[in-house]
Amino acid sequence: MGVAMPVRLAVYDMDKTITRRATYTPFLLHAARRLAPWRLVLLPLAGLLALAYALKLIDRGKLKELNYRLLIGRRVPPERLAAIVESFADETIAANVHPGALAAIAADRAQGRRLVLATASYEFYAAAIAKRLGFDDLIATRTGTDPEGRLHPRIVGENCYAEAKKDMVEAWLAAQGLTRDTVHLRFYSDHPSDAPMHRWADEAVAANPDARLAKLAEAEGWEVVRWGTAERSD
Repeated sequence: MGVAMPVRLAVYDMDKTITRRATYTPFLLHAARRLAPWRLVLLPLAGLLALAYALKLIDRGKLKELNYRLLIGRRVPPERLAAIVESFADETIAANVHPGALAAIAADRAQGRRLVLATASYEFYAAAIAKRLGFDDLIATRTGTDPEGRLHPRIVGENCYAEAKKDMVEAWLAAQGLTRDTVHLRFYSDHPSDAPMHRWADEAVAANPDARLAKLAEAEGWEVVRWGTAERSD
């Protein structure tokens, strides 16, 4: 019997990897303007929450939950939020995606890789972006719903960030009936918080890296791509 070929995966981070700018705050502002513009006067409170996070008084997941509650609220009818998600995804694809990322995604697809988006963004809006980009699967931060079917900001499980992202990708593999030794994994991210995934991957790609990740990539021998400038180094 021949040895089974590994399943080829291309796993991408989203914010500042595929997109030029982060998506979470722009999504909150997009939603607030359409649902309740008066909530924009609460933006100084969001600044205080950011300070609390910087001082390590709250963690990243709690910051995300509180900002959602502040700018969107907890009682948005699902059909209204769905329309906002769709319009935000359209805007993101039109104006906030690196052409180089689109080319890389197309190349991975042409090579027969299964495309997986793994992002700390909320699943409910990341799904709309992933669909437009042609991803096969999504691993993201999840929320629940109340008895009326309305999304609430409380995170269910882990915030898909740093070591938790690796754990969630590993759990996803298990749910797919796959093990680490049966896949070949290429991973793209812009941020050093994703170093656990980079180290776990068969092919680690530092995409649009900040200075810290660029230094780490050089030390680790990871590929570097700069889609914002069309610069590439192997």
